[in-house]
Amino acid sequence: MALFEKVLIANRGEIARRIIRTCDRIGIKTVAIYSDADAEAPFVKEATEAISIGGTLAKDSYLNIDKVITIAKERGVDAIHPGYGFLSENAKFVERCEEAGITFIGPDKETMEVMGSKLLSRNKMIEAGVPVVPGADGRLESLEEAKQVATKLGYPLMLKASAGGGGIGMKLVQNEEELVSAYETTKTQAKNFFSDDQIFLEKWIDEPRHIEVQIAADKRGNVIHLFERECSVQRRHQKVIEESPSPFLTDSLREQLLEAAVQGVKHIGYSNLGTMEFIFDKDGNFYFLEMNTRLQVEHPVTEEVTGLDLIEWQLRIAANEILPLAQEEIKFEGHAIESRLYAEDPKTYFPSPGKISKLVLPEGVGRFDFGIEEGTDVTPFYDPMVGKIIVHGADRNDAIAKKRKVLEQMEVEGITCNLPLLQRIMDAAAFTTGNYTTKFLDEFNK
Repeated sequence: MALFEKVLIANRGEIARRIIRTCDRIGIKTVAIYSDADAEAPFVKEATEAISIGGTLAKDSYLNIDKVITIAKERGVDAIHPGYGFLSENAKFVERCEEAGITFIGPDKETMEVMGSKLLSRNKMIEAGVPVVPGADGRLESLEEAKQVATKLGYPLMLKASAGGGGIGMKLVQNEEELVSAYETTKTQAKNFFSDDQIFLEKWIDEPRHIEVQIAADKRGNVIHLFERECSVQRRHQKVIEESPSPFLTDSLREQLLEAAVQGVKHIGYSNLGTMEFIFDKDGNFYFLEMNTRLQVEHPVTEEVTGLDLIEWQLRIAANEILPLAQEEIKFEGHAIESRLYAEDPKTYFPSPGKISKLVLPEGVGRFDFGIEEGTDVTPFYDPMVGKIIVHGADRNDAIAKKRKVLEQMEVEGITCNLPLLQRIMDAAAFTTGNYTTKFLDEFNK
């Protein structure tokens, strides 16, 4: 018997296709919802059923909770998978699913609310004994208070929106003058983007590395890790390349990191798949950054090194099953690297929507999680990611060699994209040696 009879996918593009693949394999029917802009998208054709939700902008389609719930009820679905982005970390949506008697494939709304706040989650991690970045443990009530906290902590500092994400609502301030000019604009940005103007201050970590831990937890209190991913190749605080294992970690440091991640997740009572994100300084000290309470874009990296299907794990946990494997049964093999292909100018990172007139993906090597096909459009209404290119090698050098081969053989025409940049990164000394930080791309791609 299937875990669920029918699952609605409250998302689009490559993640919708990814969820459909797993559901097809294990015998679950799928319902895709699509906006007017996505009427011809591949995921629409691949789902068991596809229903128009109308509109083109996200707020009128994929973010319209009333429409999503109405369609789910009309189609008689058992569960809703939110993918990532859109409604995946929206506690109100989780509540609406519960009211409708539909299983939300993710955590409960209380945990989501706590971990969706950088301030609340920071305080929870302090309670759990997990290291956090030195800073203020409460919201800033005024500019004068911000000045006092900054003087105590010492510059440079990061001014952050408590509800922020994706690099939005973050501002580096080097002195009091910059703090004064950034204070109100950061509060306004936080209010406009996240409907929450809480902001706080943290010490700036120089030459940081961004490393995250994939966590799986069931509803019985069992928590395990699925190892780490290195995510330090970023542009505008958004990841471009991810790999596992991290070339930075020693065995001892890895053990400390994984233990801290599990410890933090147990403390908050989280269930389903989530990611604990950490920042490392150049001396190997690590600090909790935030938790993503959903599936990550880069989850294929973990799937490649563990041989697991993380979508299936999400479904099983949501169906109240215990974790499929215990910690000691999780096997780790080889090295995996993921690159994100964006329809954007590789220098300015400005989106470049349009029709993909030609798309050649080499056969026999690599995994391609793409939301589009040759002849379809990259629309201007959503994130410009075209797809993800994932390779798995016997070790890191083998994975890099395979990635070079795949990227060289790929052809993308009709849009401007970052393929040339992805190719160059694979030859960059800082990347090939594993000696890179989150500053790497800014310095390399001048």
